[in-house]
Amino acid sequence: MHRRTVFPIELLRVVAVVGANAIIGNLQQVVAVKTENFVCSTVFSPNESMVPMDTVLKQLVKVQISDIEDNPLEFTSIHFISDNSRLATVYDVIDGHEFDSDRKWQGNITINLRFMGEAHIRTELLNSLTNITKTCRDILKLTIIRKPRAIDYVFTGSVALLVSLLYIIFGAALDLTILRTLLRRPVGPTIGFLSQFLFMPLLSYGIGYLIFPNSVDMQLGLFFTGVSPSGGASNMWAVILGGNINLSILMTTLSNFAAFGMMPLWIFTLGSMIFARGNMRVPYENITMFAISLIVPLAIGLAIQKFSPRTTRILMRLLKPASSCLILFIVIFAIITNLYLFELFSWQIVLGGLLLPWLGYILAWLLAKLLHQNAVDSLTIAIETGIQNTGIAIFLLRFSLSPPQDDLTTVIPVSVAIMTPFPLLGIYLYKKFATRSFKDNLSVDINPSIQDASG
Repeated sequence: MHRRTVFPIELLRVVAVVGANAIIGNLQQVVAVKTENFVCSTVFSPNESMVPMDTVLKQLVKVQISDIEDNPLEFTSIHFISDNSRLATVYDVIDGHEFDSDRKWQGNITINLRFMGEAHIRTELLNSLTNITKTCRDILKLTIIRKPRAIDYVFTGSVALLVSLLYIIFGAALDLTILRTLLRRPVGPTIGFLSQFLFMPLLSYGIGYLIFPNSVDMQLGLFFTGVSPSGGASNMWAVILGGNINLSILMTTLSNFAAFGMMPLWIFTLGSMIFARGNMRVPYENITMFAISLIVPLAIGLAIQKFSPRTTRILMRLLKPASSCLILFIVIFAIITNLYLFELFSWQIVLGGLLLPWLGYILAWLLAKLLHQNAVDSLTIAIETGIQNTGIAIFLLRFSLSPPQDDLTTVIPVSVAIMTPFPLLGIYLYKKFATRSFKDNLSVDINPSIQDASG
């Protein structure tokens, strides 16, 4: 009797389970079929925005779902997806029950803007029953830019002022007799011209093509750096390393005037292969102002040299420490001001920033030695060639590109500026160590001689 009772109950239980599974399976098939008919449209208002980084954006969104078979919304949720979470993120999730009777939802979402670049926000509908995701039509295009900061203006103004003061000291220290000799027999300046306006543009183009084959912006950043002639930092390093300051200043001045013709020549020939799709105008005004900013302080320094010998002697004693302090100031302040750019650094960017100046040093030094220049002039020519005017390069990039590409590509000249001093610092430390070792050895040799003489 007991066995007969259990058997029908177990049979009923099995039938119930099988039936339930069949019903659920059919329901899932129906929902899956209906999901295929999902039509979802999203309207972002506006659908394109330029916004500063490190801010929060409240974005108005309208979402509408239309489904001929009247798909139920209780299994549906809306997610807002960023194609680059490093730049922008959205955490809002809208449940299906928040839609009105017309299958519409309207409201604001919160977008956290983290870094510069271009990000796209799209809408996805997730069916929790079938775990099928559908992407809605239309996207929000975000152009995230950097906010202007007071520290940028402070940095630019302070560097301009300090460089002008330093060039007054340079003018007071110039030897006019040596300058006239260099101009009558301009072998060194000619070698420097070839190194600066032949080697560096070709190097920058080749390195950019090899290291950034799929990034036109980065190729442009490296090329613009390569065609920008040496700046005031080359004169400072020439002083610190015991180079020919007269040759250094003459090369810097001549190269900045030559840039009026050479920069457009390279930009509109070889450079056109990089940015054929871009519209770029050479900033003649900026180059003119830079050249004038060199000549005016130099003229003041020359006037001091002529009319106040006592002041000239004081300024000449300040030349080397002032150059060292200014280089340290520029490097430290530049790093602090552009800390945000370090997030963009990759091994390619570091390698590009290293190869351009270092190869420039080596090739220019080899050419100078090949043409029988002395050690001091060869070192000066190498310094003038390897050190590029990254300020001009940054200006060119920001002038020719729109945000945020203008800021993003400046990571290349910043990388070059950071990598440029390391070989020069190595030479400085080597000279210091060699001089100290020589003095120590000299004192060791002299002391026994003194003792022998006294004995």
